[in-house]
Amino acid sequence: MLRCQRALLIMSVLLIASGLCAQQAERALELAQEAERAQQADLLARLSYETSVGAAVERVCIAVSRHGEYRMVSKMAGAEMARVRGKMPEDQLKQLTKLLESSDFRSLAGNHAGLIRQRAESFTAEIGPGEGQVSGRDEIVVPRPRRLEWLNADGESPFPPPIAKVAGWLEHFQPREAKPFVYAEFPDVCPSGGLRFVQPTVAFNPHP
Repeated sequence: MLRCQRALLIMSVLLIASGLCAQQAERALELAQEAERAQQADLLARLSYETSVGAAVERVCIAVSRHGEYRMVSKMAGAEMARVRGKMPEDQLKQLTKLLESSDFRSLAGNHAGLIRQRAESFTAEIGPGEGQVSGRDEIVVPRPRRLEWLNADGESPFPPPIAKVAGWLEHFQPREAKPFVYAEFPDVCPSGGLRFVQPTVAFNPHP
C-alpha cells in the first residue's frame, strides 16, 4: 500500500510539473508572437541594392522603422562587411517615406528576374504592413510585408523610375553618428530570401 501511495504521489508531481512546463512554453510562444507583431507593425521597409560584375559583388541593405531607427549592412569592393545602426534625420526619413508611399511605387508588384551573363544590379524591398487589423475574434492580425524584386541583368531591364529613385536614395544614404552592431543582435536587416542569380558558366563569355 505504501509503495502504491508513493507511486501515485510521484505521478501527481510529474503531471503538475508537465502542466506547468506546457503553460510556460505556451506563454513564451505568445510573447514571441507579440514581439514579432510589434516589430512588423513598426517596420517601414527593408531595402537592398546590389551590383555585381562577374564574381565581384557590392551590396547595401537597410532596415528602417517608422520612427527612423535604422540598421545598415554594407559590403563594398575591397572592404570588410560593415554593420551600423542609428537614428535617421527627419528630412531623410520623410524623403524615403514619400518615395515608398508614392502611387507610382505602390503600383509596382511581383518580381522581375533574368539571366546574368556579365554584370547586373538588383533591388529588393519589403514594405512594412502598418499597424495591423482586428479580426473577428478581437485578435490583432498584422498582414505580411509587401515584397518587390527587380533584376537588371546586363542593362537589358533598367529599373523603372520609382525603383531607381529608391535605389538611388539607398545607394547615397550616409549614416551619421552611427554605432556598430554584431550580426547576432539584428540578423534580419536585409530583405528575406532575395533573388538567386542564375549565372551558369556557359552564360559568362568575356569575348562575345
